[in-house]
This record gives sequence, C-alpha cells and structure tokens, in this order.
Amino acid sequence: MTIESLVEMFRSNGNAEDARAMDAYMKDHFPHLGIRTPQRRELQKSFLKLHPPQKEWIPILWALPEREFQLMAVDLLVGMKKKLTAADLPMVETVITNKSWWDTVDLIASHVAGSIFRKDEDARRTFLKRWIESQNMWLNRTAILHQLTYKYDNDEALLYECILPHIGSGEFFHQKAIGWALREYAKVNPDAVKTFVATHQLKPLSVREALKHFRES
Repeated sequence: MTIESLVEMFRSNGNAEDARAMDAYMKDHFPHLGIRTPQRRELQKSFLKLHPPQKEWIPILWALPEREFQLMAVDLLVGMKKKLTAADLPMVETVITNKSWWDTVDLIASHVAGSIFRKDEDARRTFLKRWIESQNMWLNRTAILHQLTYKYDNDEALLYECILPHIGSGEFFHQKAIGWALREYAKVNPDAVKTFVATHQLKPLSVREALKHFRES
C-alpha cells in the first residue's frame, strides 16, 4: 500500500539521538522518529513524485504515532489549500482537536482554515462561532489566528470578536495568539491596534506581543 511504503521510508530514516532531542523540545507530548524538517521534506518530495497527494491520507497520517507523520499531513493540507472547500472543514476541525500542539495548529489556522474561510463567508461564520465558543482551546486559537495572512483583507470587527471572549484567559496559548494576531494586524492598521490595546484589559503577554514591533521600530 502507498502509505505503508511511506511509513517504511520514514522509519528507516529515523535517528534515535535526534528523536530524543525532538521529544524533549516538544515537552514529550509526542514521540518522534528523529527526522528533522529539511530531511523530512526531502523524503516527502521524493515520495510525492511517485504518488500524488490524496486527502484520504490525512486521517491515516494523523493516526500514526510519530510526530513526523502529522507534520507531513499539515504540509499536504497547506499544499492543497486552494482545492479545499467548506466540505473539508470537518476534517480540518478533527486534526485541530486531535494530537493538538502549536506546531500543527498554527499552520492549519493561518494557511488551511484561513484559506477556506477567504472563499466561503457562510462557512466562516458558522465554524468560527462554534470555535470561538468552544471549550477546546485549540479551536479558540485557530479562530483568533485564522486571519494572520489576510493583511489588508483583515476583518477588524471579526478579529476582535474572536479575541474578546478569551481576553482574560490565563491560558498561555490564548494570550500568545491574541498578541500575535494583533501584531500582524498592526502591520496594516497600527492605530487601530494601539487603540484596542489601550482600551481593553489584555494580559501582559498579549500586550507585549501586540506592541512588539512598535518597541522595535
């Protein structure tokens, strides 16, 4: 089978010493084969020359234990983002909420969910409402970060709508996402971000992240 040959190739290229370092870096949330990103992408490239990517691979890769397989799945989703539609959002939601960590969620938020939402406003409103209100922190983070690449197309009111329910959260990943989203928006509308920060009780981490570029300039 196609995926079995990929699994064999990845596992035969693992490095136990690198795997231990990668496990530690990710706080032992996931086991690794020990294939660093440049090498993994070269292996993927050689494999994909022979086997065009399929959406059906995503849940199979996600179910495998080693983190390199989820990272490849994210690369595949990003690569096929122009072909993804609202019909794919349940799958996207599944990968956001399973084996969740910043290394997969952030790319999915900005390059996959964000890309689908650009094309389908109805789906955007439907899914964002649920994600904003969810008890799952990673869905909240995805909602906050989905406009990271929008630049001048950023919907300011919707950005704040995603942020405000979590503005007082003590969760690091909420605070960091809020600051990051505001910092990106500040690149196109700095006055709006300064006003928002000045008029809302953000956590210190969110403030530092939001105003980072102003301090550096």
